[in-house]
Amino acid sequence: MNPEPDDDEVTRLSHELELTTRKLADAHKMASLGRLSAGIVHEINSPIGSIFSNTEVIIRALEKLKQTLAANKDGPIPQKALDTVTTILSLAEVDRIACERISGVVRSLKTFARVNEGDLLRVSINELLLNTLKLAGTVYRQMITFESDLGDLPQVECYPGLLNQVFLNLIVNAAQSISGEGKVTVRTRLEGSLVHIEIEDTGSGIPAEVQPKIFAAGFTTKPLGEGTGLGLTITREFVEDTHGGKINFKTEAGKGTTFHVFVPIEQPRSDPKLGA
Repeated sequence: MNPEPDDDEVTRLSHELELTTRKLADAHKMASLGRLSAGIVHEINSPIGSIFSNTEVIIRALEKLKQTLAANKDGPIPQKALDTVTTILSLAEVDRIACERISGVVRSLKTFARVNEGDLLRVSINELLLNTLKLAGTVYRQMITFESDLGDLPQVECYPGLLNQVFLNLIVNAAQSISGEGKVTVRTRLEGSLVHIEIEDTGSGIPAEVQPKIFAAGFTTKPLGEGTGLGLTITREFVEDTHGGKINFKTEAGKGTTFHVFVPIEQPRSDPKLGA
């Protein structure tokens, strides 16, 4: 007959069950984000493509009309007509720029939607980061400046869907740590067999009493409903356990925080058939 578990064992098992449940919930959220992104991309891509194409045709037609009016030899063309065409052409140019910005966001969403988080691929870390910055910028750009200083990197063997989630979480956390105006800077550089990613903010810093707990399961300083739903516990798991990398941070009260992420260029036990 098996002995009854003591209170410490019950507490340990309860903690493990809670942690496993939280990880499953986070995984479900990420899968839902991927499906949502795919749906958004599908719904936006076709109409924005049509608008962009029509805008280009309108711009070309207006330019030809303006040239025709200016070269008219049958009689004087009222200046008001030329001014009207110029104004419409200017508005069409604004619409074209707006379409380009929307298309950029859609391309960023595609990064999240198209890559299965279970696929080990060779990708550009810099491209993943730039796409993440575009997404974050759509929400925070009015108050926060996003800057990048990206080094020359080789293609990195990784799970892009998981690293996308890591970068999104860290960049959003950085933006949310800033009260008022501020700056988030992303840097990359090659250090031997590792890619070093820095995500620096000019926020309030992490209080000393909080620092030992930020990677603990379930710990958060955010109100309910804020953030990406991806805690630093699972972020560290994706970096360290899944990719064999390392994550740490340096912080100073009132000056900001920098997270350092190290990801190996090559994954151990990689598929020999994986393309270079």
